[in-house]
Amino acid sequence: MSNSLHLVFCGTPRFAVPTLEKLAEAGFNVCLVVTRPDKPHGRGLELAPSPVKERALQLGLPVAQPEKIKINEDFRAQLAALKPEAIIVVGYGRIIPQWMIDLPPLGNINLHASLLPKYRGAAPVQWAIARGETATGVTTMRIDAGLDTGDILLQKEVLITPEDRAETLAERLAAIGADLMVETLRGLHAGTVHSRPQDHTKATLAPLLKKQDGRIEFHLTAQEICNRLRGFQPWPGAYTSFRGKNLHIWSARPVQRTLAEGELVAEADHLIVGCGAGTALELLEVQPEGKKRMAARDFVHGYRPRRGEKLGT
Repeated sequence: MSNSLHLVFCGTPRFAVPTLEKLAEAGFNVCLVVTRPDKPHGRGLELAPSPVKERALQLGLPVAQPEKIKINEDFRAQLAALKPEAIIVVGYGRIIPQWMIDLPPLGNINLHASLLPKYRGAAPVQWAIARGETATGVTTMRIDAGLDTGDILLQKEVLITPEDRAETLAERLAAIGADLMVETLRGLHAGTVHSRPQDHTKATLAPLLKKQDGRIEFHLTAQEICNRLRGFQPWPGAYTSFRGKNLHIWSARPVQRTLAEGELVAEADHLIVGCGAGTALELLEVQPEGKKRMAARDFVHGYRPRRGEKLGT
C-alpha cells in the first residue's frame, strides 16, 4: 500500500525521534517537522537544538520552531498551505490549539506512553514505575481539547521488568510506539482502524514531576521507595538528608530487617535504613552533597554512621 499521506510532525524530546524516523522510513510524506525553539545548554549557555530537530535535519526534512502556536497567524497560514492529512504529535510540549485539531481530515494523532486512560499527563513512564505497575504500554489517540482524553486508536502493552528505570522503559516504549504509529496511520488510510472513546471513570494522572517528588518518605515501604527511585531517574532522583546535608540515593534494594523508620545502621560494609511497615532498605550507591557517587562501603568507611542516627532529619 502507498504511504502517500501528507503529514506534519510535532515533537521535541528523544522519545519522539524513533517515530519520526519510522514515518520517514515507511515512506510517509513528512512535509514539515515542528519542534520547540533551541534552548541554552551547558556552562556556556549556547543554544542547542532539540533531539527531534537534529534528526529532522539529518533526514533532510524542513523544520519550524514557532515560539507560540495558539495565536500565531504566520504559523497557522504555513500549516494550512501544506494541507496535511494528519498532524502527528509526540512529546511536543505545547497544548495543541483547536485550530490545529480541526485542520487535518484525519486529526491530530498523538503517541502517549501509557495504556490510556491510565496515566494521563506529562510523566506517564515515571509514575507507572513509581507506583509499582508491572505493565504499561503505548497508545495512539486523536487529540481533543482535554488532557489526553481523546479517542483511542491502537494500543500495545509492554511489561515493566524489575530492573527497568524510567530511561530504559522509555527507550523501549519509544521504539514500540514508533511502529504502532505507522500501523495506526496505515490503518486509518485503509479504513481498518477505528477510534473508540476512553472510559473516563478509569482515568489516573501522571503529573509533571517536581523536585520534591524525589524526597524519600521513610513511612513508605522499602519496595515503594525502590519503585520511586527507579521511576524518578534521572530527575528528580531519590534523595534524603544526613547530618543536615543532602544525600542522593542512586541504588538500593529491600532486605529483611526491622528498624525504626529512617533509622540508619552500618554493618560491616552494608548500609541499611528502616522503612514503613517493618521493612528495610539496603543502600547500595549514594552521593553525599558536594561529593561524587560512591558505593555504600565507601560511605560507611568515610562517614562512620553512629548508632541511633537517622536519615531525613
